[in-house]
Amino acid sequence: MIIAVPKETFTGERRVAIVPAAVPALVKNGSRVQVEAGAGDAAGFTDDAYRTAGAEIVNDRRQLIQSADVVLQVRGLGANPQNGAADLESMRDGQVLVAPCDPLGNPQAVQQLAERGVTLFAMELIPRITRAQSMDVLSSMATIAGYKAVLVAAGHLPKLFPMMMTAAGTLAPTKVLVIGAGVAGLQAIASARRLGAVVQAYDVRPAVKEQIESLGAKFVEMPLETAGAEAAGGYAKELGEEFYRKQRELIARTVAASDVCISTAAIPGKPSPRIITAEAARGMAPGSVIVDLAAERGGNCELTKADEVVVENGVTILGPTNLPSEVPTHASQMLANNMLNFLKLITRGGEIHLDLEDEVVRSTLAAWRGQVVSPQVRELLDMPPLATPAEESPPVDHLAVGS
Repeated sequence: MIIAVPKETFTGERRVAIVPAAVPALVKNGSRVQVEAGAGDAAGFTDDAYRTAGAEIVNDRRQLIQSADVVLQVRGLGANPQNGAADLESMRDGQVLVAPCDPLGNPQAVQQLAERGVTLFAMELIPRITRAQSMDVLSSMATIAGYKAVLVAAGHLPKLFPMMMTAAGTLAPTKVLVIGAGVAGLQAIASARRLGAVVQAYDVRPAVKEQIESLGAKFVEMPLETAGAEAAGGYAKELGEEFYRKQRELIARTVAASDVCISTAAIPGKPSPRIITAEAARGMAPGSVIVDLAAERGGNCELTKADEVVVENGVTILGPTNLPSEVPTHASQMLANNMLNFLKLITRGGEIHLDLEDEVVRSTLAAWRGQVVSPQVRELLDMPPLATPAEESPPVDHLAVGS
């Protein structure tokens, strides 16, 4: 089985899907690992490092993808709409693609891959269950984004984070508000606390209060009805516009009293909820900073512009959409471990081996045998429901792809 790792083509993407340290495990499992020349350069992994680990370096990208049985990418077609289409022509029937590909935000890309005959495992669809934590790319990258967001905020804030008692006087600690206590939010809380800030956090899910307080932050209570705010897998659920209107009114005071606001509230496949109004942002003291990690899907702040720095009434609003790529070495290392653990689940003895009764395999499988098979993606494409793959075929499907 040949596993290919192409160089990422998304603008500004510096990560790589497999690092040299992961190669020996793949080779030991009976696979040949082929890496496009220069694929790891931006993340600090040289071609020589891959060769030493047992990988082959290939210069011809088209040949690399065409000859591969399994292709691993940081950004598959749906997550790389502008440049990813160029690889589609090189893909072939029966080939396996394992990659984050934004299946809920760009379901048409899943359909394109299905029509090509590609078996697609969309890594964003990994279920949030204990057994799948080691494969959860969203959590891995959210951890990095939450950490980096605090550093970005600290770099733009004209104040220091910790309280300091000096001969020149006492400096008050920075007040940080974190909106959304998922993986990114919790990491932002922990990182801001480590830098010495006084931290508050808000989330529509009351169940996360204990997690917030365990990190030393104060949970912001609001008189809102939040029953049913948590969807399957622990994700926040989309709520009605009346709820968001009241939420915006209530949170404005807390935002205005903060020096830094890091917002992370996101709903899979949906526009980000607007939580911080333009008026609330302008109500912050001059020099204050908002880092909106939900910018890719519109942002939690009305003033956010994706990948731009907006200054309004002295308040800086940042909308980074790819913070993990700014820490490419460790981000690639975490991604590679996620990929490696997932490959162990779907391969055996140098062949693809799919157990379609396995919850992780079944949930992640988005395209298979020429069809879109993910129920979530089919619904977005207005396709009628399919029988589950496990009902259509024997529970274990072998795709013999050589060694």
